[in-house]
Amino acid sequence: MPCTAIASNVPDKQMNIHTLRNEPRPARITAVLGPTNTGKTHLAIERMMGHASGMIGLPLRLLAREIYERVVRIKGAREVALITGEEKILPPHARYFVCTVEAMPLDRPVEFLCIDEIQLAADRERGHTFTERLLHARGLSETMVLGSETVRGLIQKLLPDTIFINRPRFSELTWTGSKKLTRLPRRSAIVAFSADQVYAIAEMIRRQRGGAAVVMGALSPRTRNAQVALYQSGDVDFLVATDAIGMGLNMDVDHVAFASTSKFDGQQHRPLKISEIAQIAGRAGRHMNNGTFGITGDAASLSDDVIHRVENHEFDAERVLQWRNPNPEFSSIGALIKSLEVPPNVPGLVRAGTGDDLDALMRMAQNDDVTRLTRGAQAIKRLWDVAQVPDFRKTMAAEHAGLLTQLYLHLAQGDGRIPHNWLQGQLAKVDRTDGDIDTLSMRIAHVRTWTYVSNRADWLHDPAHWQDRARAIEDRLSDALHERLTQRFIDRRTSVLMKRLRQQEDLMAAVNSDGEVLVEGEYVGRLQGFVFVADVKAEGVHASVLREASEPVIALEIAARAARLGAAADADIQLSDHGRLIWDGHPVAQLKASDTPLVPRVELIAGEELAGVSRENVVAKLETWSKEHFATVLSPLVTLRDAEDIEGLGRGIAFRIIENFGSLNREAVAEDVRALDQAARGQLRKYGVRFGGYSIFMPALLKPAPARALLILWALSRQGAEDGFADLPAPPTAGLTSVPADPAAPVGFYDALGFRVSGGRAVRLDMLERIADLIRPVITARHYNGGFIVTPAMMSLVGCSGEEFSNLLKGLGYRSRVEKVTPPKIEEKPAEPAKFIVETKSSAVEAPAPEAPVDASAEVPTEVAAETEAPAEEPVTDTAEIVSDAPEAVAAETTEATEAASAEPAVAPEEVATEEVAAEMVELEIWRPQRRPRPGEQAQQRPRRPRRKPVDANAAAAAPADGSAPATGDAKPADAARGARRDRNKGKYDAFGKGGKEGGGKEGSERQAGARNEGRPDNRKDGPKGKRRDDRKGGGRDDRNNKGGERREWSSTPPPRRERGIDPDSPFAALAVLKERAEGK
Repeated sequence: MPCTAIASNVPDKQMNIHTLRNEPRPARITAVLGPTNTGKTHLAIERMMGHASGMIGLPLRLLAREIYERVVRIKGAREVALITGEEKILPPHARYFVCTVEAMPLDRPVEFLCIDEIQLAADRERGHTFTERLLHARGLSETMVLGSETVRGLIQKLLPDTIFINRPRFSELTWTGSKKLTRLPRRSAIVAFSADQVYAIAEMIRRQRGGAAVVMGALSPRTRNAQVALYQSGDVDFLVATDAIGMGLNMDVDHVAFASTSKFDGQQHRPLKISEIAQIAGRAGRHMNNGTFGITGDAASLSDDVIHRVENHEFDAERVLQWRNPNPEFSSIGALIKSLEVPPNVPGLVRAGTGDDLDALMRMAQNDDVTRLTRGAQAIKRLWDVAQVPDFRKTMAAEHAGLLTQLYLHLAQGDGRIPHNWLQGQLAKVDRTDGDIDTLSMRIAHVRTWTYVSNRADWLHDPAHWQDRARAIEDRLSDALHERLTQRFIDRRTSVLMKRLRQQEDLMAAVNSDGEVLVEGEYVGRLQGFVFVADVKAEGVHASVLREASEPVIALEIAARAARLGAAADADIQLSDHGRLIWDGHPVAQLKASDTPLVPRVELIAGEELAGVSRENVVAKLETWSKEHFATVLSPLVTLRDAEDIEGLGRGIAFRIIENFGSLNREAVAEDVRALDQAARGQLRKYGVRFGGYSIFMPALLKPAPARALLILWALSRQGAEDGFADLPAPPTAGLTSVPADPAAPVGFYDALGFRVSGGRAVRLDMLERIADLIRPVITARHYNGGFIVTPAMMSLVGCSGEEFSNLLKGLGYRSRVEKVTPPKIEEKPAEPAKFIVETKSSAVEAPAPEAPVDASAEVPTEVAAETEAPAEEPVTDTAEIVSDAPEAVAAETTEATEAASAEPAVAPEEVATEEVAAEMVELEIWRPQRRPRPGEQAQQRPRRPRRKPVDANAAAAAPADGSAPATGDAKPADAARGARRDRNKGKYDAFGKGGKEGGGKEGSERQAGARNEGRPDNRKDGPKGKRRDDRKGGGRDDRNNKGGERREWSSTPPPRRERGIDPDSPFAALAVLKERAEGK
C-alpha cells in the first residue's frame, strides 16, 4: 500500500515509523556512539569478519576504497566487493560488500550490516538517505550503526529497542591556539573548505616548508591514495585537505589546523558546528597518541566555551533527522513529485529539502519530449533513476538537467540504450591529460559522470566495455593530476633531504669540478670563488636544510681553495675592468680606494667559511699581487713618486701628476710651470715627464695597459659615487687616437685614459701635441698672415675631418675666418730625418731655444720627446717643447713677425701694384689662435680704444722715429692721452726693448694693439693698416722668410737668442722690474 494511503488512514497520534514502513517491528540493533578515535570502524570490521557475510555503508567513496583494501587483505579479493556510484568491483561469489551509503544493494541478504557516520542523517543534502538506511536496512543476524553521540536521543526515540554502546576516546585532544603556517609542527593537517583555499595554502607550505600533500573529496581514489602515500611515507610533513578527512580517513596526523572556521553548505555561509569542529579535529592523535588542534592564517579564533566542549566531547544533540518518502508513486510525473514532497508525521523527522535530484526531475518534466515519452510506471521509474545521477561537475542546475534530459531521451527511444557513438563522443572530450590542476580536476568530474552511467548495466549495450573505458580515462587523468599536484605543491629535493635527516642518515655531499655542490645527487648550490651561492629555487626550509647538509663539504673545499691560491703564480690572478681580482674564473677580492692613490686597498670577497689562518694568507697573497701589479704596469709613475732628487717646485708638479694619475692640463699649472727653472725641468724630463703645449703628461702611460690601470685607480677614487664603475662609458679601443666623447661621461674619465676632450671629441694627448707641431711652423712662417689652414696630415693624426676637426680646433682655442690670400710657394726639400733626429737628441737640456717664445719668463731650451716611450700603437713624434699655451705662443710669434715687418723699409706703391697683379688671390679658411687670459690675469675684458682716423701713407712715413705724437693742433683728446701714456712709459719701454732698437715702446704698443685687433674685420678695410700689411708682403717678408728658412737647419749649437720687447701691460713687465731690483741693477 502506498505511503500516502497509510498516512491518510492512520490517526496522527498513532502514526510511528513502523506504520510508515508498513512492516513488522524490526529486530534489535546496536548503536556504537562516541567521538573520533574510539575504534568504532575497527570494531565494525572485526564484527563483520566474524560473520559469513556482511555489508558496510560508508559516507565517502575514498573511505570505502580504504576499507575495501583492508578487508581484501583479510579475506581476499574474490570474497570482497566494492560498490560505489562510480566504481563497482563485484566478484561472482562475493560475500562481503563495502559500499557507499547511497549504493548499498539492500536486496542482497547478509548476516551483518553496518552504517557508518549515522549522524549524517541530519545533513540537509544527504541526510534522507542515511535516515532511510537507519530505518530500513537490517542484517539477518546483526545490525550496527556507528556515529556521534549527537544522534543518540533521536535513535532512541525512533528505535526504542536499540542497544547503545559508548566508546571513549583513546587519546586526548588539546587546543594549542593560533600558529603561523611556518610555525606549524610536523605531521600537521591544514583544513580548508574550498579548492582555491586548499591550493593557496599548499603553495605557501611548499615555499616555506618543502611541500604538502592534497586531499579533497573531489579527487579520484587513485589521486587521493597517491597523495596520502606521500604524506604517510614521510616525503612531506603536511597535509592540506577539505573536511573530507573528518569522515574516517585514518592517517598519522598529530595536529589539525583550521584555516577557516566557517563554510558554505550549499545554501549559506555559516560557522562550523561544534560537532563538525570536533569531527575534523578528532583526526589528530590517532589511536594512543595525543593530538592537538588550533587555527592558522586568517581563521577566526574559537571561544573558550567551544574549545572546552570540543576537548571534552560535549556537543549539542541533533533535533531532527532528514526524511524523504521511501515509497514514491510512479503513476505519473506529477504523482511522483507529490509523493516525494510528503512530510513525515513522526516526531524527530523532517521532510528533506528539494535536493539536486528532485530539482532535476522538475526541470526535466518541463520538456515536452520527456512528458510525451514518459508513459507508464516503468518509464517514470527510469526517469527518476536518471534524475538521481549526481552532479559531479557542480555546474548550474539547468545545465545539469539538460544533460540528464539527453540521457533520458536516449533511454526512452529506440532500444532503450544509450547510443554507442554519442557516449564515445562524450568520453573523447575528456580523454586528454594536458592542462593545469583545475582543468584536470574538471575533466575528472566529467568522467565521473560517465563512470556512474557505465555502472548502470541496463542503460548500455556493453557496460563492461564502457566501465573499463571510463576507468582507464579516469586513471590517466588521476595520474596526471597527481603529477601536477606534486610538481606544484611538493619540492622533491627538500622532502627527500628532510626525510634522510629525520632518519639521522649520513648525507653524501660533494663539490664537482665546476663548483657545483651536490647533496645526495641533488644540486644545492655553487661555489664561486670563496662564496657559496645557494640554489635560487631553494626557499624557506629548503634553504636551511641544504645549507646544513652542505656546510661540512663547503668548509673543506674553501680551505683547499685558499691553499691553492696561496701557491698560485701571479699570472693566474687577473684584474677586471671593475677593479676585481679574478682567480680561477671567479672574483675573490674587490679593490677599494685608499690614502695612497697608487696602492688601493684589497677587500676580500668570501663567506664566513673562510676564516682564521686561511683567510689571512689569502689576504696577504692578494695584497702583494695588487701592489706588484700596479708597480709594474705604472712603473714610470711609481718611479716618479719615489724619486728623491726632485725638490722644490718640481716636487710639487710631480705630486700633482701622480695625484691626477699621469697628466695635467697645462693651463691649470701654467704659473707653476713658468716658475720652474731649467734644472727642475730637466729632472722631470729625466723621469719621463713631457711639457707639451696643451698638457703635461708621461707618454709611457698612454699605452693600453697603463691607461686601463689608471682608469681603475681613478674610478676607485671618485668622490660621492657609491659604485665608481657604475656609470662609466666604454673606454676607447686600443689603437684609436680619438673618439667621439660621451656627453654622459663623468669629469676626469677621459683624462685618466690619457685623452683630452676638445670640441666634442676625445683626443689622445700625444696626438694633440703632434697637431701643435704641425701648426706652429706654419704660423711662424706667416704663410697665411699669421694663421694656418687645415691639412690632411693634421686630420689623419686624429682620424676625423670636416666639422669634427673644426670643432676640435675651436675647443683648443682657435678661430677661423675666410680670407683672400696668396698661397705660398713652398719649395720641397728632401727630408733629412737622420740629421733632424740626431741633432735633436744631442741638444743639451739647458740649451736655449732657437726662437724666443712670447713669454719673457718662458725661455726654455728645445725639448726632446723621444726621451720617453710613446705608445706602441701610435708613436709620439719628437717635437720641440712649447712652454706657454699653444694659442698664446702662436699669437706671440705672429705679433713678433708683424713687428719685424713694420721695421722694414716701405715698398714703393708701384712695386706693390705689380706684385698684386702677378699673384693669384684665393679664398681660404684661415685659422688663428685666440688669446685667452692666463690664470691670475683679470677675467674682464678691457674696454676697446677709440679707432684712429685713417691717415695717408705720407703721414705715416713722416711719423717721428721715437714714437712721439705728431705736432699738430688737431690731435683729439684720445690721441693726446695715448701720446702722454707713451711719453710716461718711454723709459720703461726702452729698458725692455728688443735689442735696444729705437721706437721699441712704440713697437710694443703697436704689437699689443695688433694682438688685440687680430681677426677683426676692421683690419681688412682700406687704409694705412691694410697698406702696411701689403707692404709686409714685399721685401721685408721675403727677408724674414729667408731667415726662417735658415733656422730650420737644426744643429747641436743653437743660434744666439734674440731679445724682444715686453708688453708693458703684461704682468711680466712688473715682474721683470722686481727681478732687476733684486739683482741690484
